[in-house]
Amino acid sequence: MSQASVSTSPILITGGAQRIGLALVEHFIEAGQSVIITYRTRHDVINELEQRGVICLAIDFDKPEAVELCIQQVMAHTESLRAIIHNASSWEQEADHADCAQLFDNMMRIHAKVPYLLNLGLSTLLNTAPQTGDIIHITDYVVDRGSQKHIAYAASKSALDNLTRSFAAKLAPKVKVNSIAPSLIIFNQDDSEDYKVRTLSKSVMGIEPGSHEIINAVEMILQSNYMTGRSIKLDGGRHLK
Repeated sequence: MSQASVSTSPILITGGAQRIGLALVEHFIEAGQSVIITYRTRHDVINELEQRGVICLAIDFDKPEAVELCIQQVMAHTESLRAIIHNASSWEQEADHADCAQLFDNMMRIHAKVPYLLNLGLSTLLNTAPQTGDIIHITDYVVDRGSQKHIAYAASKSALDNLTRSFAAKLAPKVKVNSIAPSLIIFNQDDSEDYKVRTLSKSVMGIEPGSHEIINAVEMILQSNYMTGRSIKLDGGRHLK
């Protein structure tokens, strides 16, 4: 992050204790940007982040009171926010669930309802920041084409994509709202070699790009004074195959 974009107002990152969320947190710490994260399960990394000045909120968004609790705790720590990055996600599929109705509700809650309510509840903190505030929704490549194996997941990410445009219009010009729609960014530790080969073959670039691709996209959004209501596609050209 350039020095010009560093703010004393924290950036709130949901699901900031692992994978891409954690990579974003590390990036902002190194840039001198204050950060608030939410996490579901406390691991050793939480202790490390707290020692480095990150405010870590234990929030389980599966619980009905979680959003209001999150809003209250964020407001207790700061009077303004530089940005909200909606990174918390759950990658579940119909084949693993006997109760598809519950699966659909779970996907819609974490990917659409929670960001919707947090945006409404915390927009005043974004409005009071000294510079233009930002909301960034992490959606998915599948918002444009759906998914046979992850139907509820794809539908919920599409809902989040739509929220991007609605909130961009509602909160302009003080707050910009954009989304990032990735496909493969980083593999899981237990992914098989066969799965990796098949996944890499789906894009024309054919690589595991790494978390820096998301970080670069986030930085572009934060440093822009003009882009809002748009989605950055980080999919390695999958639409070309």
